[in-house]
Amino acid sequence: MKLYYHPASTVSCMVMLFAAQEGIALDCQVVDLMTGAQRQPEYLALNPNGLVPMLDDDGFRLTESGAILRYLAAKTGSAAYPTDLQARARVDEMMEWFYSNYYKDLGYGMVYPQLFPHHKRPSDEAHAATIAWGRDKARHWLGILDTRILGQDSRFLCGDQITLADYVGAEMVALGELVHCTYQDYPNVCRWIGRMKTLEHWAPVHEALTGFAASLKDREFVSI
Repeated sequence: MKLYYHPASTVSCMVMLFAAQEGIALDCQVVDLMTGAQRQPEYLALNPNGLVPMLDDDGFRLTESGAILRYLAAKTGSAAYPTDLQARARVDEMMEWFYSNYYKDLGYGMVYPQLFPHHKRPSDEAHAATIAWGRDKARHWLGILDTRILGQDSRFLCGDQITLADYVGAEMVALGELVHCTYQDYPNVCRWIGRMKTLEHWAPVHEALTGFAASLKDREFVSI
């Protein structure tokens, strides 16, 4: 199986981390987003979305990280995607919660507009308003995550065992660290993220993102 990815891509990292932790062999092909490789005809012929990650399993292609994670987990029989119908539905629910709620507001509302020129709004006023809106909405979701989803007793998002939801959610929360988010007002979130960072393959998978974060350490950001 080939995985087309970029090492500093949040949605690529969740697939890379899961595969590494589960011992799933992937032929990893870097798509250099910094040079625009994702917009070249060769890649667009494979993935017309021009995005990463993309999985190619002997000609069967998947282009969304959540679908890729579910496919890999089901194909390998991973316990991170339980077979019990209700347990699996709970994992699906949490994955969708992060994609539809948290990532939309923190990532596209607050983080990316501060990092990437192509996320700049048409005016300074609109740009500042977007970031403020994203921060306020992200705080709302963090409050729910901290007190209602995790609480003081949960080791992981769906109970005592790691699931696909943790791989998705941890990447999306850790993304905020690029703009100096500490999440100090959300102790249960910090505890959970700390646990995810102890995974054997967390550090090597995130080497590129760690370097990117270091390059931003002296910049000022709106953060949480």
